[in-house]
Amino acid sequence: MSGDLTLIIGASQAGVQLATSLRDLGDTAPIVLVGEENHRPYQRPPLSKGWLKGELTPEDVILRSRQWFADRNIELISGDSIVHIERDGLGGTARTAGGRLITFTRLALATGASPRKLTLPGSDLYGIYYLRDADDALTLEPHLREAEHVVVIGGGFIGLETAASSRVVGKAVTVLEHAPRLVGRVVSEDTSAFYLDAHRRRGVNVVLDARIAGIVGDDGRVTGVELEDGTVIPADIVVIGVGVLPRVELAEQLGLNVDGGIVVNEHALTSDGLTVAAGDCTIMPNPYERGSLPTVRIESVNNAVEQAKVAAATLLGRPAPYRSVPWFWSDQADVKLQIAGLSTGYDEIVLRGEPANEKFTVLYYRDGLLIAADCVNHPAEFLAIRHAISRGQTIPAAAAADTSVPLKKSVVDIAVAVAV
Repeated sequence: MSGDLTLIIGASQAGVQLATSLRDLGDTAPIVLVGEENHRPYQRPPLSKGWLKGELTPEDVILRSRQWFADRNIELISGDSIVHIERDGLGGTARTAGGRLITFTRLALATGASPRKLTLPGSDLYGIYYLRDADDALTLEPHLREAEHVVVIGGGFIGLETAASSRVVGKAVTVLEHAPRLVGRVVSEDTSAFYLDAHRRRGVNVVLDARIAGIVGDDGRVTGVELEDGTVIPADIVVIGVGVLPRVELAEQLGLNVDGGIVVNEHALTSDGLTVAAGDCTIMPNPYERGSLPTVRIESVNNAVEQAKVAAATLLGRPAPYRSVPWFWSDQADVKLQIAGLSTGYDEIVLRGEPANEKFTVLYYRDGLLIAADCVNHPAEFLAIRHAISRGQTIPAAAAADTSVPLKKSVVDIAVAVAV
């Protein structure tokens, strides 16, 4: 069916991978990939790290060249967005903001997510930034160079990466976190406590249980952040990183099921049985065999890539269930965190190594089975754990606690662990 056209909405990591996978699977039909940003598709993770530190150029973060798309008969439309879309039987028509009509046979949504906005007194002052896309980074980076005092609202990964990068380039940095610990929804208390100490050792002022009254300014420009107790923390710029919201507007326009994200099944298929979706915009059956939650929305490059591969196969009539061991990473100054698995529902942890030495691993167990791990500056242990889980194996907690034995030598089949 070489005359069929596949429309992929979102030139994101998931969108680019979806187009790539269609070609890898032998599909020769035309593909149109629409991205609203006026940039070639790029990697997002470096924006809060190498980019802010001035270590990268735009070419360093580009995913694919325009020639690569042209060579594969993939039409890349940048700087335009789909504003209206409707189905007509198996196919449909989409209209861009620029007035272009695109008639498609197959449709994929890779619309991503947008930063969650804070509505605080003073939130309209000049000097307040969010960091989600390339335009955000391009706007923030020169102002960061000129600033002396930086306040980051939000102690999640984006906030901490931004804080670390700002500190590396010599800024006075304060992190305001509403919760009682950093990245508390994702990691154990041990890992949270380590990051609190690590950032403070590097000169970052971290305020937990922060209650913000508003952002204050002078002549329309931010000058500080006021807490409810009256304390004003000086700020030349404020960066807000308090999570994201999946972009579901087009899914809702199509009448698709939306519930905290675009609902897809294990084949990345939406509720209409025709459209596929992949990446940060989706909520799906948990792809992780050892996961405790029935449905999840996973924000990671790994998930965007793997789910997009599944979506491409589904579009070609070759559905295969999405099964994966999620993994994540976060670089904060010279501290690298690598996470394998999903720790939700753990009932036991093993701390391996000394957090004070900035090289350790936290292993999470549920009912005696290894389900996840946080590895700080320990890539060898991350690989051993990730490979073990991927192969359906485990590492007994007692063996993991013995730091004299390399983790890779303690990997056993689950049946062996149960027998012991």
